[in-house]
Amino acid sequence: MKVNAKSINLTKIQKEAEESFRKGFFCCEAVMEIIRSNFELDVPEDVIRMASGMAIGVGKSGCICGALNGGVLAIGMFFGRTEHKGPTDPNVVKCMSLTKELHDWFKENNTKGVTCCRILTREFDMSQGGHKSQCIYYTGICAAKAAEIIARELGIPTEGEITVQPYEEYIKTRVAPLEA
Repeated sequence: MKVNAKSINLTKIQKEAEESFRKGFFCCEAVMEIIRSNFELDVPEDVIRMASGMAIGVGKSGCICGALNGGVLAIGMFFGRTEHKGPTDPNVVKCMSLTKELHDWFKENNTKGVTCCRILTREFDMSQGGHKSQCIYYTGICAAKAAEIIARELGIPTEGEITVQPYEEYIKTRVAPLEA
């Protein structure tokens, strides 16, 4: 896989991932779309398609957050393996370390201290779409953090910052409405 990006703007990635969700992708798909485009990868759009089943906690099961799933898939796309080399293979050890870093960061920074979609969205009636503003926010921060990790590991310079605020404060600062 060829990476053509010379630098990565974390603020831009966060905003683009949010917008991708607003336009109609689920969280996981949006993360993959934005990572693919901003790193200027020579991979087919099928990587976005692969993410479709990971949304809403894996096929609406409510398990791990789809935005986090997208970040994990993105990191795996760069640092995962394609050969059977067992559990001590340096590639898989590194990949798992990076995805754990993303997991732990998301858990600490999502205002709720969990990664389970069911718990993250429990106060919302999912059929009414009340969760969308929160999920758009999570999609943006996961995409930006995954990009930060990937860029760091590839030695690609970054600019901008990930906007992580208490959720209630974040909602107040948005210029565009978060609802899709």
